[in-house]
Amino acid sequence: MSRTEEFEELRPLLFSIAYRILGSVSEAEDAVQESWLRFTASPTQPRSTKAFLSTTVTRISIDVLRSARARREVYVGQWLPEPLLADPYEDPARSAELADSLSMAALLLLERLSPLERAVFVLREVFSFGFPEIASALDRSEAACRQLVVRARRHMEEGRPRFEADRQEREHLAGRFFDAVRDGDVACLRDLLAADAQIVGDGGGKSPQLAKAVVGADNVARLLASYFPPLLSVDVTMEPHEVNGQPGAIFRDRDGRVLNTWTLDVLDGRIQTIRSVSNPDKLGHLGPVADAWAVSREANRARRQAGREFPPGENG
Repeated sequence: MSRTEEFEELRPLLFSIAYRILGSVSEAEDAVQESWLRFTASPTQPRSTKAFLSTTVTRISIDVLRSARARREVYVGQWLPEPLLADPYEDPARSAELADSLSMAALLLLERLSPLERAVFVLREVFSFGFPEIASALDRSEAACRQLVVRARRHMEEGRPRFEADRQEREHLAGRFFDAVRDGDVACLRDLLAADAQIVGDGGGKSPQLAKAVVGADNVARLLASYFPPLLSVDVTMEPHEVNGQPGAIFRDRDGRVLNTWTLDVLDGRIQTIRSVSNPDKLGHLGPVADAWAVSREANRARRQAGREFPPGENG
């Protein structure tokens, strides 16, 4: 097998490791590409291509994460991971761990960890790497890596997200929810939301976004009921789609360009959290990106004609 073939076989794993460490599709793709360049530049063939490339992509991702953290400290508004429609890596033996670790809630929880804790947690708990492999990847002793894992587990357990276990139930609830959003049905939405439900948005200061999280079933229901009908009048479509392993949707303008994404956390038959990503810098990997400001202005004109205008900052 050639180096190219070996690399392409491992690419899904490398991307999945990098994405979970970084929470960014674009940065993960860059880390994988840099790993390829270092692999091709290696004068000798590694004894284990998987070990070499996993180590390389992990070290690159840790370095990128350290610099990214400084940027996130001055990020405008709520920072959310870049939405991922499908994980390229599959392992039937670890499907539950892979799915849970991909969720927006889990990725946000990983943000609490130091870069080394995050890397060791991803390698050990998600991908089941052995401690000798992890120690080599992080250039730390096995004992130090075990300590990192213990600390990371403790932090993760303190806020570990829980989701509806039954996938079919989740999808059924999400379907009812999206129908109610389309219809602007406040009563139905209120019934589908948890009492402490919340909606949070990430526009990065580059698109219309919520000024802060909206909390409470009644508040969220009223906001959602006012959200979609004006957009529907300007030909925005809502396409239900799994996002980060959870029920979600992609919003598109009349030309099919991506406006934003939603992901839903579902537990105990209710929707707990809705996360909206509309920062255009985080949507480019999904296809051409819409001008959210232009869509917002057009929707507001339609809404004024109907006698109801979007409250400031509450249009996506």
